[in-house]
Amino acid sequence: MNKSFIGLVVVSTIFLIYATGFYTNFQTDSALEIVDFSIEQPEIKNSVPPNPDRIPLYGDLHVHTKYSFDAYIFGVTATPYDAYRYAKGEAIKHPLGFDMKLREPLDFYAVTDHGFYMGMIENYADTSSEMSKQDWTKPMHNLNRPENVTVATTGERVNLFSSVLSQAILKPYPYWHPKVWKAWFTNNIQLALRSFDYDVHKSAWGDVANAAEKFNKPGEFTTFIGYEFTTSTDVEGGNLHRNVIFNSSKAPIRPWTRIDSLNPEDLWTWMDGLRDKGVDSLAMPHNSNGSNGQMFEVETFRGNPMSTEYAEKRMRNEPVVEMTQVKGTSDTHPLLSPDDEWADFEIMDKRVGSRPPTYSMPQGGYVRDAYLRGLTLDWEGRGNPYKFGLIGSSDTHTGAGAFDENNYWSKVGVLDGIDMSRGSVPLTQDRIEQLEEYAELYDQPMSIQDIEGRTYAAVGFDQWSASGLAVAWAEENTRDSIFQAFKRKETFATTGTRMAVRFFAGFDMQSIDIDSEDMVKNAYAKGVTMGADLFSQDNQTPQFLVWAQRDKLGAPLQRVQIIKGWVESASGTPKEKVYDVACSDGLTVDPVTNRCPDNGAKVNINDCSISSDVGAVELKTTWVDPDFDPTIKAFYYVRVLENPTCRWSTWDALKAGVKPRPDLDETIQERAWSSPIWYIPKSSELNIIPL
Repeated sequence: MNKSFIGLVVVSTIFLIYATGFYTNFQTDSALEIVDFSIEQPEIKNSVPPNPDRIPLYGDLHVHTKYSFDAYIFGVTATPYDAYRYAKGEAIKHPLGFDMKLREPLDFYAVTDHGFYMGMIENYADTSSEMSKQDWTKPMHNLNRPENVTVATTGERVNLFSSVLSQAILKPYPYWHPKVWKAWFTNNIQLALRSFDYDVHKSAWGDVANAAEKFNKPGEFTTFIGYEFTTSTDVEGGNLHRNVIFNSSKAPIRPWTRIDSLNPEDLWTWMDGLRDKGVDSLAMPHNSNGSNGQMFEVETFRGNPMSTEYAEKRMRNEPVVEMTQVKGTSDTHPLLSPDDEWADFEIMDKRVGSRPPTYSMPQGGYVRDAYLRGLTLDWEGRGNPYKFGLIGSSDTHTGAGAFDENNYWSKVGVLDGIDMSRGSVPLTQDRIEQLEEYAELYDQPMSIQDIEGRTYAAVGFDQWSASGLAVAWAEENTRDSIFQAFKRKETFATTGTRMAVRFFAGFDMQSIDIDSEDMVKNAYAKGVTMGADLFSQDNQTPQFLVWAQRDKLGAPLQRVQIIKGWVESASGTPKEKVYDVACSDGLTVDPVTNRCPDNGAKVNINDCSISSDVGAVELKTTWVDPDFDPTIKAFYYVRVLENPTCRWSTWDALKAGVKPRPDLDETIQERAWSSPIWYIPKSSELNIIPL
């Protein structure tokens, strides 16, 4: 019997099994298998009573450790346990040996290692493992032994990340291999890949979950079991990454990854399936700025028209978006908001992971544009898939987010752990020679640039930021309370500053004494808060109440703004407008320009000292939209700006004793953004003329 005949029989059998659906009688879905990761520990009682007025809790829901395929390649050996110790205030080591420590502990944290190949790279590097015996793993052997974790290995690590893995990691077994059949019958396609060890993967995932369980202390410190769903489009490198967190100790036995599907809509289907089994979860998109306009499209992943069903499914699973982090801020872009003087803030305008760095289309990549697209889709009768709230997080790949401009170690371990690598100070001659050697060895262009007679690294890290934090208004510091805040979108994002932002709307806000101790209680009673809908009441004009308090360790506040977006009812044309609503130092808003006068705050670039006599500890006001139309749907969200301070790149230059790089902003204005409030008119009042 020859091989061709045997192959024909096998193929025919496979076809018959699929054609008849016979295999489904034996198939299980491992992605929906639930595990309780709770661990035995002394009973923890929350001694702090819930606060009905809610408290701001600060955290980071985007943290990578050694189990992420890229972090390990970048020299990171920090564990999830290290990450949680860092969040609670302990110092942990950067791969290059220096301490990383928070100025203040955080309230909540989530290690969200990439579900894709979780734990596998460390296994390839371990020369005692079975996987290490494959020839293509040799470049990774002993990768992170202490003597190998140096700046000089940057070129090797970048090459590993961009070439070796992409060439070898997705090669499958032959179709007749037993692991291929097992992949079929367990709905786990990862098992069919030569580079994948399921036991290693489950062990890493179990360690991520166990670390979260060990450090979760209700009332004191909250952790979430979570991971990153790392996916992209096949078209022009669109980043479509999301973090997924679970609201209990119960979670799936394995993460759903890009190997299962590249389509985020399939992720939501899986999450709905888990929800049917009693396991709730949320997905949080990030780096929309680097998605090449594909995160907030006006059609589905497969190119079909959106529908109300699509909108409901997306919002059920993705109520919040991470709009600021290390890889830039995704509020808006100068090309999208030309009348917004503060639109050009920490813009990373390149597609995530593109080599060479490639421009990312702004349309469809920024949250304000997404809000307007959502209103437009709703105006067209297709529902609104973009009624999300806002958070920030770090996306650190060291286990430790660097949130402070004056103490910034960036994110990718060995690759950007020193100032020269970040492009903030000139390169030394030996470092230039290292880069020349790397370019020749790996046939890559030189990653350097000359600016006013000095040579700098040109690797894109100069566009990265010391950002950001997620803030939830919750009754208490527990999983469920914080998780519910995410679901109702009572959240805001900051660039790392720990200011507090309140935002309410209603039809009787001006009756509230804003200096009263009961102000917040009354605001909840008389209106709605950030993340909610405000429904029309007899064509009355709504009133907005805003209260911002400074970070005690940050700069004073300069101004509070409300950003409005709407769609003209007759034409469907999207519009936006920025209003200053509260000014520091007794200044008042110009009713013509809707802007506060400059409060005169300055920064001394020679030592990064700031003005000590201007700015506000808090800004509080009620505001009425002077352009309000009761028949038009609109969204409103708050942006709070601090006085200017030195950017991290300026701090790098100051510490190195050199002048700041001339083409980078010397200062920034740290800020916070609230989730929107959506005004909803009565449907009978609308006069919609479909296009």
